[in-house]
Amino acid sequence: MTLATIAALAGAAEHHGNPQAETFIFGVIAFVVFLALGLVTVSYRNVANRHAHKADAYAKTHPVDLSQAGHGHH
Repeated sequence: MTLATIAALAGAAEHHGNPQAETFIFGVIAFVVFLALGLVTVSYRNVANRHAHKADAYAKTHPVDLSQAGHGHH
């Protein structure tokens, strides 16, 4: 048999069932994964403000040298 004959016979086979119903679970899995990733993203919302007292304490003990601030350090 040639490859073309095998491909034609494989394509002629009857398919039973509903492909939409059989593959619905993949959409559900993708939705759950994206929902979980969205919850992780939302959980980091406003994190900087939760620890503002720590940032203020660090800023007081570590003064910023403005001559080296930014990119390039001119």
